Amino acid sequence: MAIFSVYVVNKAGGLIYQLDSYAPRAEAEKTFSYPLDLLLKLHDERVLVAFGQRDGIRVGHAVLAINGMDVNGKYTADGKEVLEYLGNPANYPVSIRFGRPRLTSNEKLMLASMFHSLFAIGSQLSPEQGSSGIEMLETDTFKLHCYQTLTGMCELFDQNLKLALEVAEKAGTFGPGS
Repeated sequence: MAIFSVYVVNKAGGLIYQLDSYAPRAEAEKTFSYPLDLLLKLHDERVLVAFGQRDGIRVGHAVLAINGMDVNGKYTADGKEVLEYLGNPANYPVSIRFGRPRLTSNEKLMLASMFHSLFAIGSQLSPEQGSSGIEMLETDTFKLHCYQTLTGMCELFDQNLKLALEVAEKAGTFGPGS
């Protein structure tokens, strides 16, 4: 397996370093006729599926391309608004590619500081005296490992602990005097 992301957070919860190591995104492409049987909505300057999961297309997936042209936020590569384009029956049949949207810089900052807050709460609420807080959070699709250092903490989203430790060792030290 693979490391998806590395986040280095200082003791105050600020993001110091972030590295993404993306595997190819799972994408689904389908040709639609009018009317579109999915409900699409604009959210955070992206066109997302709000209702109507089918054929590998899930709620929360973003529109990545229309008729082979990449979509950037809410606009196609030639500057047309996606929702306006898909609302016009003259543009059908249309081929749309969907996939998971990449995190924006702001979302990465929020994710890192949110986990730092959960880590701090977990340390304080633990029934064990001197608890080190959250060490690992495991889901069905990834593991989040948290390593404390003298200057902050390192969060690794991965599928393999050995590979995660190798990346952490290569990253070196962070903070004052490094």
